[in-house]
Amino acid sequence: MNSEELFRMAQDVLPGGVSSPVRRFEPYPFFAAGGRGCVLESVDGVEYIDYCLAYGPLILGHAHPEVVEAVTRQIRRGTAYGVPSEGEVELAGMIIDRVPCAEMVRFMNSGTEATMAAVRLARAFTGRDKIVKFEGSYHGAHDYVLVKPGSGAAAAPDSPGIPGATVSNTLTAPFNDEEAMVELMEEMGPEIACIMVEPVMGNMGCIEPMNGYLQFLRDITMENDILLIFDEVITGFRVAAGGAQEYYGVEPDLVTLGKIAGGGFPMGVLAGKREIMENIAPAGPVYQAGTFNGNPVSVAAGIRTLQLLDEDLYHGLERMGSYMRGGLRDILSDLDLNYQVAGLASMFQVYFTGEEVTDYRTARTSDTELFMRYFHSLLDGGVFIPPSQFECCFISAAHEMEHADRTLEAVEAALRECQGH
Repeated sequence: MNSEELFRMAQDVLPGGVSSPVRRFEPYPFFAAGGRGCVLESVDGVEYIDYCLAYGPLILGHAHPEVVEAVTRQIRRGTAYGVPSEGEVELAGMIIDRVPCAEMVRFMNSGTEATMAAVRLARAFTGRDKIVKFEGSYHGAHDYVLVKPGSGAAAAPDSPGIPGATVSNTLTAPFNDEEAMVELMEEMGPEIACIMVEPVMGNMGCIEPMNGYLQFLRDITMENDILLIFDEVITGFRVAAGGAQEYYGVEPDLVTLGKIAGGGFPMGVLAGKREIMENIAPAGPVYQAGTFNGNPVSVAAGIRTLQLLDEDLYHGLERMGSYMRGGLRDILSDLDLNYQVAGLASMFQVYFTGEEVTDYRTARTSDTELFMRYFHSLLDGGVFIPPSQFECCFISAAHEMEHADRTLEAVEAALRECQGH
């Protein structure tokens, strides 16, 4: 059965024919048959060099044999227990060893769960209700953070089904704008429990913090007795062994992790300072629970993945990322196209705008229709990137130079086609 037939059937049983909105693109998405290394194969028999990588978790590539082996061993011993397992202790210790702010860990099943628990914990610890998120940031699909972009005022829900009162305590601010944050603190500081930030805005393409901005957030939260939460579901274990807080040298109070932490299996992690984390039940009064928290299969995959993420691997990913971003810039220069190439480490994106992208407003100047033409042209050329201008492309340890060179050839052809060269 091919993708078109499967999609026709899927629309009868799955809302919109997919299980997550961003997977849908016109005229229909391809359906996966399997993946190996950096290659994803469709049921139509087409192979793609994959830079989506399941939206980030697959830093080792698809079906890494050592991860598969570790998971297979665990499955033979059982898939869920309902009691603690040794693996949870081992993986928690590995996270604590790597992530600067992590002194205690609570496992759960998704980044959404982790950010939801982080907000609840911050509110309980500070005795305050208001939270701050940044315009265009995405922290999962729970009610507290699904709000429309705004500026310094309570925002409106961004989805039907969320009562206005639920997000009445959610404030928004522009990323990389110190003045706006100072004004917000002067007005609302004593009421704010936490600032939650993607240290790299990986759900608005790939926007880095301006020099000193994360340290500014650290300073202003400490001055106002506010918790600083880094949402590192994307950047955790990707930009460095200790995530963005290691990469930028700024330590938050709490961090949320996911994706890579589960080695390709469902995983969410909340970690942070002991005095805060000890408020989580059963050590404290802040309730968080889940049947599959610390699931032994996800834990086994996470342990083996982190074991394989050594210094040489990160150096290799950095080299490949630099090569890719440099190649993209060279192509744009050769074609006299004033678009923006963004990224760091093993992350990259091309913004179809002539304006430097530093926040939500500037990202929104991108030509999204042109981006989708670029996406489809790359797909025709055997390269799969996320089908959205506002997602990030990822490189895995399985990508080799030949894949990068083939990708850059496909990019040049796609840009020429899009521009009518």
